[in-house]
Amino acid sequence: MAKVTMPQLGESVAEGTIGKWLKQVGDRVEKYEPLVEVITDKVNAEVPSPFAGTLAAILAPEGATVPNNAEIAEIDETGAGAMEPTVLGTVAGTEPRAIESTPAPAVAEAPAPGEVGRTTPAVRRLARELGVELARVPGTGQGGRITREDVFAFAAGAGAAPATPPPAAPPAIAPDEELVPLVTMRRQIAEHMVRSKTTAPHAYTCIEIDMSGIVAARGAAKAPYEAREGIGLSFVPFVVRATVEALRRHPDLNAHWTEQGLLRKRRINVGIAVAVENGLIVPVVKDADQLSVHGLNRAIRDLADRARAGGLRLEDVQGGTVTVNNTGWFGSVWSQPILNVPQVVIVSMEAIVKRPVVVETPGGEAIAIRPMMNLCASFDHRATDGAQVGAFLQDLRRELEAIDTNTPIW
Repeated sequence: MAKVTMPQLGESVAEGTIGKWLKQVGDRVEKYEPLVEVITDKVNAEVPSPFAGTLAAILAPEGATVPNNAEIAEIDETGAGAMEPTVLGTVAGTEPRAIESTPAPAVAEAPAPGEVGRTTPAVRRLARELGVELARVPGTGQGGRITREDVFAFAAGAGAAPATPPPAAPPAIAPDEELVPLVTMRRQIAEHMVRSKTTAPHAYTCIEIDMSGIVAARGAAKAPYEAREGIGLSFVPFVVRATVEALRRHPDLNAHWTEQGLLRKRRINVGIAVAVENGLIVPVVKDADQLSVHGLNRAIRDLADRARAGGLRLEDVQGGTVTVNNTGWFGSVWSQPILNVPQVVIVSMEAIVKRPVVVETPGGEAIAIRPMMNLCASFDHRATDGAQVGAFLQDLRRELEAIDTNTPIW
C-alpha cells in the first residue's frame, strides 16, 4: 500500500485539518487528481493524489487535525505501475497506525536518541523553533508521548511542563448570550497567532510618511490606468514597490529566523494580508522586486480576488519572506501586527489622513495640510534590533516620498 501523508502547506504551518474527502474508499483515483480538501489558517487547498490506484483506507476522518507528514490515507497501486514520489511523500514499510503517532521517517528529520516513539515530526519541528531540548520535556500524552502543548508549556514556564490540564468546561451561556462555534480557519488562525506571540519576542516602531507625491501620482494615473487595464489602481503597490527597494539595502530583514542562524532570502516574496470571510489569508507575490507598480497591482488584485473566492493554490501561500498589511483600508491609523513567523518583519500601512504639518518653504517654515500616513512595523527582536528596523523604515520613507507624477506605473 502506498501511504499518503499530510503535506506542509506553508513555512509556519505544522498541521492541517481534513475538510472533505473528495474520494471514498473503493474509488479509483488518478495521479494528481484532487483527493482531499485540507484547511489551514493560510489556505483551503485541494491536495492531489501522489499515486494512481484505488483508495484503500482513509486514516484521518473529516474534521481531524493532523501534523505534517502524518499518514492520512492508503492507496492500492496494484496494476497501476510504480509511481514517482511527490511532495506528499510516502512512508515505506509501515503499518497503519494512529494519526498522532505517525513519525513518517522518510521525510522527517530523524529524532534524537530517546525521542523515538515519544514525538511526532511536528513536535520536533516546534521544539527546534522554540529552542527546547525535548529530552527535558515531560510528556503528558498517551504512553508518555510529548505533545505540542507540552513543548509550549515547557517554553513558557522555562523548564517545567505542567500535568495535563482537565478538559475545559463548556462556558455557561446566559439566556441573553449566544455561543458562536469556531470554524476551522478561525481556530487555525488562533493557534498560529499564539504560536507567533509565544515564539517571537515582538517589538514595534512607526514612522510618518508625507503621501503628497503618491496621492498626486495615483490621481494622475487613475483614470487612464483603469481605461487601459480594466482594474483600479490602489496605493498598496506603491508601498510594496518602495518596501522591496528598501529591503535591497537591508537584506537581513528579508529573512527567516532559525535557531541555527538568520536565513537570508535571495528572492523577495511579499505576502499581502487579505481579509476573507471568517479570517485572514496571506497570499504571496513572488519576486516582487522584479515587478513594476502595474505588475504588483495586477498580481495583488489577482491574489486577493482568488483568496476571497477560495481559489488559491498551495504555491500562492508559500515562500513569503516579508509581509505588507493594509490596515488603513478600514480607517486604522496605528496598529501592531503580529508577525507571520518565521519571517522577521511585517509592515502595516495605515489610513491616509490630512493633517497640519510643518513644511519647509523658500520663505521658511510654514504650516501646511498634507495627506499623511503612519507606517508601522513589527519585528522579531531575536533577529534584529530597533536601529536596523528604524534605518529600513527611513529608507522606505525616502522611497515613498520620492514618488511623483513622473514615476512610471508600467
